[in-house]
Parts: sequence; structure tokens; C-alpha cells
Amino acid sequence: MLPQGRVLKPIDPLILSQSRTSFSFLVLLVALCVSRGWRSLRIPAADLRRMFVLGVLGVAASNYLYYFSIQKTNVATAIILQYTAPVWVLLYTIARGMQKPNVQRILAVLLAVAGIVLVIGVFGSGGFHLDGIGVFAALLAAFSFAFYNIGGHSILARYDHWIVLLYAIFSASFFWLAVNPPWKVAAAHYSGEQWLFLFVFSVISVLVPFSLYFAGLQYLDPTKAIVVSCLEPVFSIAIAAVALGEVMRWSQSTGIVLVLIAIVVVQLPDQTQRAAVLPIEPME
Repeated sequence: MLPQGRVLKPIDPLILSQSRTSFSFLVLLVALCVSRGWRSLRIPAADLRRMFVLGVLGVAASNYLYYFSIQKTNVATAIILQYTAPVWVLLYTIARGMQKPNVQRILAVLLAVAGIVLVIGVFGSGGFHLDGIGVFAALLAAFSFAFYNIGGHSILARYDHWIVLLYAIFSASFFWLAVNPPWKVAAAHYSGEQWLFLFVFSVISVLVPFSLYFAGLQYLDPTKAIVVSCLEPVFSIAIAAVALGEVMRWSQSTGIVLVLIAIVVVQLPDQTQRAAVLPIEPME
């Protein structure tokens, strides 16, 4: 309760997702226009369509569905199901012939998912809360997460990551404006404190991490990038233990070790590919 006696109403997941992309887009647009000039931001219409799909089905969908899943289930359920995304990325890239189904990549993905299960503490007090709609939303969030890893990697092969990020979050913002127009947002009657929180939260949770992630995705293949992304809940648990004094259970410590091993394994050179490119000496 606030000092004035007012009680802050909960922030709707839709508005939370919408504000994250909208505020981030405005900040990034101003920064790029000042540093590069608006003419440098123009791209062909065909690539604009690709980035629009990436922003809507990737960024917007994964964010909203993740928060919606938390609302319907709990954090553990939502995170575990969303972080099955490395599995879907690996299966897709193998099916499309983009990668070979070697033991190294499969082991890394399995270790990462197992590590996340332990880090979140599914076998602790919280466990799973299997609401049907929430579980379905979390799985869709996983597919969306996998989609923008694969789609983003292909676009980043042609464009600077700042340009891709700008148009991806612009597309997500435009989509949310159509779904939830400004007058509906205003009708929520959030306080100034809540809007300040949403602005700061947008920069910290979208603009900064997405810019770093897109930069990494420009140099890593989708499977490697998404396995490394499994460090997110690991850092959350570790920071809570250091900064807030929360007790880290043995299962969480084991999960952190598994995630770290997965990241090391997936980054190791592919022995089969190295063997394939070894020069063959002429026979005497």
C-alpha cells in the first residue's frame, strides 16, 4: 500500500509485454537517429517483412506467452517449458540439414535442459503447476523463442544487429498497438510510479539483453546461442544467493554445473566437420 493510501493494481501481462517493446523501440530509435542519422535505418521492403514476422512471432509472442504462462501456472513451470526451446532449435536445424545430429550437440542440449530443471527447483517446494492453458502458452513461448533464434540468425548474416533489433521491436510494438490500442492502455489508469517502473524495466529487460543477445547471435549458430541463453535462470539464482542471501540447494548447484558443462560442450569444435575438411595427402 502506498503512503497516500492507494493500492497499486496489478500490471496486466499484455501491457507489460507491450510497454517493454514500445519503450525499448523509442529509446533505440532516438539513439540510432542521433548517432547514425535516420537515412541509415532504411531497409528494402522484402527484409522489412521478414523482420516484421520476426518481431511479431518471435519477440512479441515469446514475451507475452511467457508472462501469460506464469500468470496461469508458476515461474518454474513457465521457465522449464520455455527452455525446451534448445530442443526445438536442434530438431529444426537437423531436419532442415543445417546441422548434423552429432553427439556433441545433442548432449549439450540435454544437459542444458536438465540443468534448467534443477536450477529452477522443480523437485523442491514449488514444483510444477500444470494448468492446461498455461502449459500450452509456455510451449508456444518455447516455439517463439526458437523461431527468433533461427530467423534472427539468418537476418543477422546480412544486417547489423542494431538494425535487426530496431525493426524487430518496432514490429512487436506495432503489433501490440493493433491488439491493445493506446486508449485501452490509458483506461488501465496506472500510476506514475508504475509507468516509471515499466520504462526502467523495459530498458533493463529488453533493450540491454536483447542487444547483447542479437550481437552474439550474429556470430554463433542458433543451437550454440540458445544453449548459452540457458545461463539466464542460472544468473538469477546466483544473484539471489549473493545479493539477497537466499540459500542455494544442492540440486540448484548441480543444475548450474550442468548448464555450464552444456555451454562448454556445445562450443567445442565439431570433430566430424574438422575431419571432413582435413586435406587428403596424395597417394605415393
